[in-house]
Amino acid sequence: MHTSGTDPALTAVALRALELVRDGMVVGLGTGRAATAFVRALGERVRQGLRVSGVPTSNATAAVAREYGIPLVGLEDIDGIDLTVDGADEVDPQLNLIKGYGGALVPEKIVAAASRVEVILVGSEKLVPVLGRRGVLPVEVIPFAVGFCKKHLAPLGCRPAIRMNAGNRFVSDSGNLILDCGIEPIAKPLELETAIRAIPGVVGTGLFLGIADLVLVGEGSGVRELRRAGTDL
Repeated sequence: MHTSGTDPALTAVALRALELVRDGMVVGLGTGRAATAFVRALGERVRQGLRVSGVPTSNATAAVAREYGIPLVGLEDIDGIDLTVDGADEVDPQLNLIKGYGGALVPEKIVAAASRVEVILVGSEKLVPVLGRRGVLPVEVIPFAVGFCKKHLAPLGCRPAIRMNAGNRFVSDSGNLILDCGIEPIAKPLELETAIRAIPGVVGTGLFLGIADLVLVGEGSGVRELRRAGTDL
């Protein structure tokens, strides 16, 4: 079965996630390398007759889904999402996440909130003892407020820099800018999330707390499964 690239760890977690998909499901489709591997694996199954509807979290993911003939729907068209499969940039021992290096953090968080089950695909290098270990927290802001937000992020221990792409400001699919905040390991992620979200002009942060139900960790060609307590999977 074809998946994104040849990374055996990504292939393994994508195929394991595919086993959770049932005929007739509405499936949230994440953004990034791991999520794209899953979308392509799902698309192969759709071509073989599996009936699903997909809710994409980015224009890039939507394009891949259409390439494989996965029918797409919007949140306004459905009552909820059965299962979302996405990636992450960091995963701590409590299955809290940092996401957003791919620039789709706000749609990803909305789709996650609409989902009955959130499955995260990562390689073992994404596992960290404390969130913030990789030193960057993405924060999405409306363009009008970028200067204001930068000024108010600094006292929270963030060192904000506007994300650039080929010499231009990176613009999210929603038309916003992303501040990549240099950070130290985060001792109290919920407090930081609350403080950042209180800044007018902030649309969302890359902190995904209490959201993941199952994390599939690719280790070579094998998969290790980390479950949130009480998750029925």
